[in-house]
Amino acid sequence: MFADRARIFVRSGKGGDGHVSFRREKYVPAGGPDGGDGGRGGDVIFEVDEGLNTLIDFRNTRKYKAGDGEPGGKRNCRGKDGADIVIKVPPGTVLREAESGQVITDMSGENRRVVLLTGGKGGNGNQHYATSTMQAPKYAQPGQPAQELELLLELKVIADVGLVGFPNVGKSTFLARVTNARPKIANYHFTTLNPNLGVVDLDGSKGFVIADIPGLIEGASEGVGLGHEFLRHIERTKVIIHIVDAAGTEGRDPVQDIYAINKELEAYNPDIAGRPQVIAANKIDAIYDTSESPVAAIRAEFEPKGVPVYPISAVSGEGVKELLYKVNEMLEGLNQEVTVFEREYFPERGFGSSDEPYTVEYDAEEDVYVVEGPRIEKMLGYTNLDSEKGFTFFQNFLKDTGILEELEALGIQDGDTVRMYGLRFDYYK
Repeated sequence: MFADRARIFVRSGKGGDGHVSFRREKYVPAGGPDGGDGGRGGDVIFEVDEGLNTLIDFRNTRKYKAGDGEPGGKRNCRGKDGADIVIKVPPGTVLREAESGQVITDMSGENRRVVLLTGGKGGNGNQHYATSTMQAPKYAQPGQPAQELELLLELKVIADVGLVGFPNVGKSTFLARVTNARPKIANYHFTTLNPNLGVVDLDGSKGFVIADIPGLIEGASEGVGLGHEFLRHIERTKVIIHIVDAAGTEGRDPVQDIYAINKELEAYNPDIAGRPQVIAANKIDAIYDTSESPVAAIRAEFEPKGVPVYPISAVSGEGVKELLYKVNEMLEGLNQEVTVFEREYFPERGFGSSDEPYTVEYDAEEDVYVVEGPRIEKMLGYTNLDSEKGFTFFQNFLKDTGILEELEALGIQDGDTVRMYGLRFDYYK
């Protein structure tokens, strides 16, 4: 099965804690501090793999974690760095933040390798805190915490040209004739369940990549018949070949079919509907009533609107070469760079942000003041409250953030208890 969407959890490595130790050697009765630094946590890295074309691997494995840094050791031994985790994705994969749906990065064009989350920095050992007045510091710095993120992975096929049209108009037959692709071809209304890609080689030209997008029906932009799931694959295409059954072999009006599909494109994304189009009036080999030419009717309707119409037979190959050279001519007049979706979400801004919320409340049942929130939790994770410097930093944090002011506004008095994530402190002004 073709998998073009996946939801995964990624986590970088935590930094190793700094170590507290002192030299213990013979004939050195008062050795100085020699606690080593913690190792750095591993990064989460995404990398393009040209050999992949689906996201099927992410159906089985949904959690990806980099290695944690090891804590420091005695004798100034630095902890080992955590191992990076490299996650391979197909070209064209868009990474989004799961909650907001905003684009973090698009693995397309020149964007081949991205460090999405960086590992936590290792904490300093106690050797760094020795001073003339504090020659035996009994504290070290904790390692920085890991970063984690819930991601939506979305594969958007990279093709220059997209084929659209109702089911059974001959898109798969056309693709098989003009490229090296070998799509499954059968007379079913939903034969193509994944975009088939092929390369068109033309004499005297560099050629282009073409994608057979699954057959659309009316209501596709609203998700009917899985159409909405696959419309995303034409978001990168520069030119659209609109294939229509000119012979009306299934009893439909080809002109109305074209309008119906264009309506779905407009409903899904007006920008896509406005891209250059060429109409391939297919199945001319099946037109037996020559008294009224359906191709002439299609031309009369759309060529005045600037949309060229080419009669073809995907089965016999008649008219196909002329159509391909026209499409190549249209492409040469357009920007050749791959469409890359702009970044909307910046993970690094979400970690350690000074704008993170916190709450200050009074719990009457327990008769304690409660301070909570992600900002408080992270501050406690960084701070060694057992050390004098750490506790001073903690007090300054409460003052600078306005927490002390909020506690006083709630009526806190000397000797009252403050609770923060399982820790309890007595308040004294």
